[in-house]
Amino acid sequence: MLISLIIPTFNRQASLKRALDSVLQQSLLPDEIIVVDDGSTDATATMLETEFPKIHYIYQDNQGVSAARNKGIRHAKGEWIALLDSDDTWLSKKLETQIKALQQAPEIKLCHTEEIWIRNGVRVNAMNKYKKTGGWIFTHCLPLCAISPSSALIHRSVFDDVGLFDENLPACEDYDLWLRISAKYPVLFL
Repeated sequence: MLISLIIPTFNRQASLKRALDSVLQQSLLPDEIIVVDDGSTDATATMLETEFPKIHYIYQDNQGVSAARNKGIRHAKGEWIALLDSDDTWLSKKLETQIKALQQAPEIKLCHTEEIWIRNGVRVNAMNKYKKTGGWIFTHCLPLCAISPSSALIHRSVFDDVGLFDENLPACEDYDLWLRISAKYPVLFL
């Protein structure tokens, strides 16, 4: 299972470093890591060049997170696409746990996980309405965004079937994608 990780970023040098450190501490590393810089004016490029020279770095003029994710997906070589927002981090066994679960359920094309919310350094409890679930979750997804991009691992064929992130949406682009996916595919929740 070849895994490509896509990290979109825009002027988040410090949090991007933290995100990448969490990826490099994985018990199972992705086969490629692609950072798509959506027009940053901070020292993102310099930091990546000096501290993470093996990361595949793509720069584009500012077009928004959907365009950045889509560019990364188009450049990815893996059959599985992992997403990580540049202000998020992964627990050390995230990918390993997902891959083991997917090997037990080869019919599944999207796996997502629970998430921990932290604001200003303090853990906050997500309200019950944000409770994650698996299976045929389309109706669960209708009232609110029920999958976090940073928890998702998606088979490339899903994008070929339902399309990429909608670059015309100014917000809720992930919500739109999860609706399109969950209308056609069951999802695995860990």
